[in-house]
Amino acid sequence: MSYVIAEPCIGTKDNSCVEVCPVDCIHPTPDEPDYEKVEMLHIDPDECIDCDACVEACPVDACFAEDQLPAEWAGYIERNAQYYQS
Repeated sequence: MSYVIAEPCIGTKDNSCVEVCPVDCIHPTPDEPDYEKVEMLHIDPDECIDCDACVEACPVDACFAEDQLPAEWAGYIERNAQYYQS
C-alpha cells in the first residue's frame, strides 16, 4: 500500500479525495450502499497508483504516503487494507 487514510477522516468523510482520484480507489463513495455505515474512507492498496492527488485534496490532512504516516496512526495501514478484504 502506498497511500493511507488515517484518523482525521473519522466522522468527516469529506469526499474531496474521492473526486480527484484518477483510478477511483477510494471507497466507499457516497453512492455506495455502505457509505453511511462506515466512519471513514479507505484507499484500495491494489488500485492506488501513488499519484498523491488525495493528499493535496484532503481538507483535514487524513491522507498520507505510507512512509510518511505518523507512527501513532500505523494501525490505519492494516485498517485500510482490511476494508477491501471483507
